[in-house]
Amino acid sequence: MINPLWLRSFCTLVEVGHFTRTAEQLHMTQSGVSQHIRKLEEQLDVSLLQRDGKSKRFRLTEAGERLYAEAQGIVSALSDLEQRVKDDPAYAGEVRLMSPGSVGLKLYPHLLELQQRYKALVIDYRFADNQQVEASVAAGRIDMGYMTRHAQLDNVSCRAVAQEPLLLVTPAGLGTPDWGQLVELGFIGHPDGAHHAALLLSANYPEFQNVNQLPQRGFSNQISLILEPVSRGLGFTVLPAYAVEAFTKRDAVTAHSLECPVSETLYLATPMDRLVPNRVKTVIDAAGKLLEALG
Repeated sequence: MINPLWLRSFCTLVEVGHFTRTAEQLHMTQSGVSQHIRKLEEQLDVSLLQRDGKSKRFRLTEAGERLYAEAQGIVSALSDLEQRVKDDPAYAGEVRLMSPGSVGLKLYPHLLELQQRYKALVIDYRFADNQQVEASVAAGRIDMGYMTRHAQLDNVSCRAVAQEPLLLVTPAGLGTPDWGQLVELGFIGHPDGAHHAALLLSANYPEFQNVNQLPQRGFSNQISLILEPVSRGLGFTVLPAYAVEAFTKRDAVTAHSLECPVSETLYLATPMDRLVPNRVKTVIDAAGKLLEALG
């Protein structure tokens, strides 16, 4: 295999036309340039230059011309490759992230505004549960993720970044309900419904033991539609505040702040022992500012 440094010296010499200036451009000695050319000729077993010893001028042999024609693209590609490897822009490239739906409803539009400002930045946002988020971070399928529990895998770095309040949501016009009213309304379930209900209702209703005590009036796994049956008077549910704020029919529901407020901790997850690219840092910083403002 031809040494790419020898090729670079050869192509630069052909383009500059002078050993001394070539050495200056490559930050080498003139003898170093000559040595690279000699080693290239020895490896290929051909003469690449026809030298004029008195004037120190040279011209390419036919073999030299053929090599230069082929080598230009190789040297240029290697130079571009080196630059691409070193390049770590803060506002260009794809950033892949996941989060549960509630925080995603808040973050995704905000990150799209960031992408509008920096057209070369590409946001790939997926909604997923905690287990999927963590597994994707661990496997390197995404650059970052948000979870509502601490990471359990050793190769996932995790830190708390925000608190997300849980809210009891009933049809509009209903005051803070007592336990009997909740049983009469019935529960609208969702993928995290039992977990959220256990956290909030157990802290505020002594009668609560588990969500199975409540009549089940419906279920939706689409975060933006969980409150639709509540808005139609079909039941109540417990949701994070971000999901409630994003509901388009806010006048049709009432979100109750109970006597004992309960919040979920939101965690940022990134791959362990891997440098975070600048473009990902940009997204982390932008999301962090929004979450801090909301908190």
